[in-house]
Amino acid sequence: MPLYLLSVHSVEGEPEPTLEEMQPMFEAVDRVNKKMEAAGAWVFAGGLHPVDTATVVDSTGGGDPIITDGPFAEAKEHLGGFWVLRAADLDEAMRWASEASAACRGAVEVRPFQDDTEA
Repeated sequence: MPLYLLSVHSVEGEPEPTLEEMQPMFEAVDRVNKKMEAAGAWVFAGGLHPVDTATVVDSTGGGDPIITDGPFAEAKEHLGGFWVLRAADLDEAMRWASEASAACRGAVEVRPFQDDTEA
C-alpha cells in the first residue's frame, strides 16, 4: 500500500498559541492518530520544535561540511509536524488529511512517497 506524507506548516510571525489553546488540538490530534492506528493507516507522526532550532548540514562541496543555524529555506512557512501513513490511494490520504487538518487547526499538505519502482 502506498505511503503518504501529511505535513502541517506554521507561518512565521503568527502568534504562538498558548498551552491552554494547544491542549484541545493535542487531544484532537491524539484522537485522529488513534483512529489512523485502528484503521492500519498510521506509520509514524511527530511534531517539530520551532524553526529557530533547525541546523543545516551541507556536505555537497567535497570538503568539510558547511553547518549553518536556522532553516534550509528562507520562507515564511515552515514544517511544524507530520504524519506518515499508508493509504490505498490519494483520495484516502486526502480524507485522512481532512481529519488531521481539523484536529490541528491548520492546512495539511499531502504528498506521496516514491515507490521502489520510481527513480
